[in-house]
Amino acid sequence: GAADFSSRSNFSINIKISHKHLLIEQEINPHVDQWEAEGIFPAHKIFKLLGNAGFLGVNKPVEYGGLGLDFSYSVAVAEELGNIRCGGIPMAIGVQSDMATPALARFGSDELKKEFLLPTIMGDKVACLGVSEVGAGSDVSSIKTKAVKKGDEYVISGGKMWTTNGTQADWMCLLANTSDGPPHRNKSLICLPMNLPGVKVARKITKLGMWSSDTAEVFFDDVRVPCRNLIGQEGMGFTYQMLQFQEERLWAAANVVTTMDNIIQETIQYTQQRKIFNQPVLYHQAVHFRLAELQTEVECLRSLLYNAIALYIKGNDVTKLASMAKLKAGRLARELSDSCLQYWGGMGFTSDVAVSRFYRDSRLISIGGGADEVMLGIICKYMDTLPKK
Repeated sequence: GAADFSSRSNFSINIKISHKHLLIEQEINPHVDQWEAEGIFPAHKIFKLLGNAGFLGVNKPVEYGGLGLDFSYSVAVAEELGNIRCGGIPMAIGVQSDMATPALARFGSDELKKEFLLPTIMGDKVACLGVSEVGAGSDVSSIKTKAVKKGDEYVISGGKMWTTNGTQADWMCLLANTSDGPPHRNKSLICLPMNLPGVKVARKITKLGMWSSDTAEVFFDDVRVPCRNLIGQEGMGFTYQMLQFQEERLWAAANVVTTMDNIIQETIQYTQQRKIFNQPVLYHQAVHFRLAELQTEVECLRSLLYNAIALYIKGNDVTKLASMAKLKAGRLARELSDSCLQYWGGMGFTSDVAVSRFYRDSRLISIGGGADEVMLGIICKYMDTLPKK
């Protein structure tokens, strides 16, 4: 199970991953400070580089440009992306590779996959995910955006909020109500080209963290989309999105584990050099003991993650474990970034060190992709401890 997953050393993926690291060090990290300051990074340019290297469709079918590997390899890439020196760019890449595309790859028609999946994997098209709305975030079933069938088209009205990649995206994987039925059976996922008449990107949202990732509010004013753009079956959108969320949550946990390792290492280096009361900050027991505790917590999360993925690639339902990993990732990131920032003293409160950027960026993990409280609700459901309505 987990052991053979974590010790898996596929030769080609290792070469690819080291190539990835080169890509991060040469093409991404040198520009991160600039993109953070500008509040946006050049998604088409970066995604094309990643697409050429094969990193945007690791577990997607070969006939649509993917590598055809199982999801554990996507997780290896997510871990590697944790070496990017901000949270916004990995998140944007994750949306492209593992959040807006799993349902399309699994349930979409051949022509839909040729039109949307293939160019997304190649890095020629930028994807975004349209689920959250102003009044519906973690409570996905209460979305209001409507897609009404008229002839062989859907007419879409409503809006989406917190859309990552939203100002640069070529298409959106849109969740909309396609009927008036019960809230878990009236939704559908639709591939929506963003250049259609009636699609309006209202604004780029300014955020506490994740500065280099453009987040948009989008409105739909009677947007007409061909019915063939429906992913899978009508009315199955909620179910497809819940499946899509599992990969998103595992991806998020994998991505942040690497960053947490890096933050601990950089904090060790800094506290070794910085002196207080005639000895390095690190030599104070409060500091080196606390870092040992935090590293232990990171290892616990990594084991939970690897266990979940080993079960997932064998075809098991890992909703409970994925929810636990996502919950733990968000909470540990908050705790770790806060503790480490403290040991950087005044430097930690400046905006240009990695630890303060992580402090800002990682706060989103407990909110996005289902809030901590929603994760707790899911875990309770699987433990059968939720009060009956």
